[in-house]
Amino acid sequence: MSKSNIKAEDIIPFNCENCLKREFSAFAKLESVDLENITDHKTCVSFKKGETILEEGSRPKGVFCIHTGKVKLSKLGTEGKEQILRFANDGDILGYRSLLSGETLSASIQALGDTHACFIPQKVLFEMIESNPKFSLDLMKRACHELGEAGRFITNLAQKSVKERLAEVLLIMNTTFGTDTEGNIDISLTREEIANMVGTATESVIRLMSELKDEEIILLRGRKIKILDHEELAFIGNVSD
Repeated sequence: MSKSNIKAEDIIPFNCENCLKREFSAFAKLESVDLENITDHKTCVSFKKGETILEEGSRPKGVFCIHTGKVKLSKLGTEGKEQILRFANDGDILGYRSLLSGETLSASIQALGDTHACFIPQKVLFEMIESNPKFSLDLMKRACHELGEAGRFITNLAQKSVKERLAEVLLIMNTTFGTDTEGNIDISLTREEIANMVGTATESVIRLMSELKDEEIILLRGRKIKILDHEELAFIGNVSD
């Protein structure tokens, strides 16, 4: 089977209880009866690179649980410039905060590569929230953590220099996606996308990444980025342990 013909149902286990990615998600501690309920109502879906999963301003009818793939959450500014807020990957749940608040989505979610996910209808999610206090608490913790990270991100945009923000973004990418067999950050982003995360011009990111390369803090091979000196990058980014 060629990669282009792979479907979500060929990758995602039919039974959620057998899903290896469940341990990374909010569904990790669910009982068998809840997992069976999800299995009976979920839909396996696939998205190609660049495809929009959820659009800013829309009202989701359920949530997506990523099984395999990488996505970005972003907003469009007043002049149409994209601002990447954060990334998500295996086990992350998308759209749940909008469902819980009854508000429209505050950001668009787009696949950064071939992505496979499970769509779980709102009715099923709410049934679990009402019947499972532990699940509800875990979901609340996740929402609070994401809001805290969003607040910190906004503060950094206002108070940190561009180089500090770039250093922190590279560390976030490394933590979120890990590294490949060669030690490179396991995500392929354009310089423009990195600039959209940092909140600056693409030219500034290109110049600063060249500086970090010359200082032997990172290694660049096309879109591949390898962090050579984590401690120095954390120092530059003013990132505490």
